[in-house]
Amino acid sequence: MNKVKLSIIIVNYNCGKYLKECITSIYNKCSSFTFEIIIFDNNSSDDSLNFLENNFKEVILLKSDKNLGFAGGNNKAAETTKGEYLLLLNNDTVILENIYPLFSFFENDNKIGVLGIKMLNSQQKYIPSFGKFPKPLNLLRFSSLNYKSSEILIDNFNDKNHIQVDWVSGSFLMVKNKDWQHVKGLDEDYFMYVEDVDFCKKIALIGKKTIFVHSISYIHHVGFNKKKQHLLLRGYEIYVIKYFNKLKFLGIIILKIKKIIFKFIK
Repeated sequence: MNKVKLSIIIVNYNCGKYLKECITSIYNKCSSFTFEIIIFDNNSSDDSLNFLENNFKEVILLKSDKNLGFAGGNNKAAETTKGEYLLLLNNDTVILENIYPLFSFFENDNKIGVLGIKMLNSQQKYIPSFGKFPKPLNLLRFSSLNYKSSEILIDNFNDKNHIQVDWVSGSFLMVKNKDWQHVKGLDEDYFMYVEDVDFCKKIALIGKKTIFVHSISYIHHVGFNKKKQHLLLRGYEIYVIKYFNKLKFLGIIILKIKKIIFKFIK
């Protein structure tokens, strides 16, 4: 029996309409190595389960009787994985190129802990999917959590095949299974949003780095939903309490002000 190279984890909640395109892209772009697909369904009420059971019987389907959120769903699925590497992949994504070359980054540099790739929206427009770790003052404007280089903003990386960043989006996040286990996966205090930032922070704390590879891309159809901004703010609150130490009070005050402003403009 061949050893599994990559375990692909997809957490699903009422997104059945995206699953066919997502799973098909995996089979098209991952055919050069061994992989398994594990879908953790967070108690969907749409036709997701019927669709999967009737169309993709080879997919490992895990069913939850309640919604555990993004972190909880990924952690439960990861417990069953057999792969040397893990890939967290959102259900509303489409892989556009063969991702086999990504393994060479880990193999050539044992200091790499997490890897992400170039994200495109539904119109195939480049959207930065990485950022800086939060600090108290840059919470005043979330845009200051992004890298400001004009080259990065316009998708011009001067022939570099990758750059080091603080964190990459959990919509496509690759990690060695042993490193995932070492930092104990995602922090389930986060229900949705910022758990990817936190995960990359934990990887940094064990002396490993996160990289963004721009030569391979994927489509992410939905992305951030402004209606869920309260979850983003709550996520950063959890991060502040966990990492800011003496400055956590300042961070919490800033986020509470942002919550009030958000409610007012909403």
